[in-house]
Amino acid sequence: MKLTDRLALHAAKRPDLVALSWPDGQLNYADLLRQIEVNARALSAKGCKSLALDVANGPAWIVLDLAALELGICLIPLPPFFSAAQLHHILRHSGAEAVITDNPDRLRMLAGELLSDAQANHTMLQQRLTWITTAPEIAGRAASLPAGVAKITYTSGTTGEPKGVMLSWPQMHQVAASLAAVVELGPHDRHLTLMPLAVLLENIGGVYAPLWAGATIVLLPGKETGLSGSSEIDGNRLVQALRLSCATTLILTPQLLLAVTEVLEDNPEIRLNLRFAAVGGAPLSARLLQRSLAAGVPVFEGYGLSECASVVCLNTPQQQRPGSVGKPLPHVRLAISGGGEVLIGGQPFSGYLGERAPASDHWATGDLGELDSDGFLYLRGRRSNMFVTAFGRNIAPEWVERELTLEPEILQAAVFGEARPYNVAIIVAKAGSSAADIERALQRANSSLPDYARIARWITAHAPFSTGNRQLTGTGRIRRTSLLQHYQRTLDAIYFENQTP
Repeated sequence: MKLTDRLALHAAKRPDLVALSWPDGQLNYADLLRQIEVNARALSAKGCKSLALDVANGPAWIVLDLAALELGICLIPLPPFFSAAQLHHILRHSGAEAVITDNPDRLRMLAGELLSDAQANHTMLQQRLTWITTAPEIAGRAASLPAGVAKITYTSGTTGEPKGVMLSWPQMHQVAASLAAVVELGPHDRHLTLMPLAVLLENIGGVYAPLWAGATIVLLPGKETGLSGSSEIDGNRLVQALRLSCATTLILTPQLLLAVTEVLEDNPEIRLNLRFAAVGGAPLSARLLQRSLAAGVPVFEGYGLSECASVVCLNTPQQQRPGSVGKPLPHVRLAISGGGEVLIGGQPFSGYLGERAPASDHWATGDLGELDSDGFLYLRGRRSNMFVTAFGRNIAPEWVERELTLEPEILQAAVFGEARPYNVAIIVAKAGSSAADIERALQRANSSLPDYARIARWITAHAPFSTGNRQLTGTGRIRRTSLLQHYQRTLDAIYFENQTP
């Protein structure tokens, strides 16, 4: 079933049911269908096969996404945190024939010669948008797109250039429908979007799944949710947004969860309408999970990958096990290889744009994990991130970093120690924390770690890890290669200083 067919069912059953809500207005399901139809006609008249979308979170982003999906146009979301070099790569690699943007001056500054001079303005839901065609040498590549590709999502990744993950509607539909079922989404729910809609996790879990279930999507600008830039979080404003929006569901990264938890711990009188807060994108500490639950946040950890159309596993109220990332969604087949790597089957992976499609029925994720007897998945880190110390001990840095960032003085941490006699951390301190505060925080964290995993030395980061400086991926994972390149000399000097003659 197409998504618009599902929307039509909701509109027929409950004509006034609100689909999208934002500060300046709302659309019920019938209105949303009319907007999709009007904009689908406009897109059809352009004769475009592949379209890039550079629009901030709001109703226009969703309407254009759904209109392209209805027409079979391949949509290429442009994440707002991607660098100019990454945007150049996406446009060249994808062969996007045009870009719709709400900030043409910024786009031209970043993309430059990859755009043509031709552009046309368009107003949708009181928002001014601009259609810009790409340069002929870019647009000419659209003909090489494989049939059936509805979306190409570019992962910021932890190394190298972004890869274009090709997704079909059947693949995305499986995930959206499974999520709607296991989370028990329905017309009673209000989902507050926090991540950029260009991030696949929010696109599938925060748009397609709620719309499939007949829920309401609440869209707020960053200034109202307390999120600004690529790493700044105002926890008080975020909690206020949760209260005022009456949100029942949302998707959080661990850093956002920590911000909400700290506010609720300091203000136990605050009550939220939340019934399901999904946490993913980066590893979650067991201690943060316990704190969040104690503070009244109904948090459920999950696990996903862009190649699998986002969510793969999820804890739910009916089936949850703290410390795990939950059970596979109903359509997923999951196995563990002899080397401990998570293998995923049961859903088609269309492959990466420009590369040969995967031949195996089970796709190797690169994540290390274990399945318990009841089918819950426990992640042990990325195979590529594991390092071996000079004493032969294997360490998953994500595990150590989770413990460090639970200390109130430490905002972010990255741990290194490959072939070294001890581990060193790059620390981003919270505002107002002194070097002595960090030392005490590390002593507390080390007390919960085995000796081989403890932090012996640390350095202060020059700036917070963010998508802007390419030290974080869009979902909050550390880009270790980028960090190592930036701090290599300092790290090497630490080990050199402590060498014995």
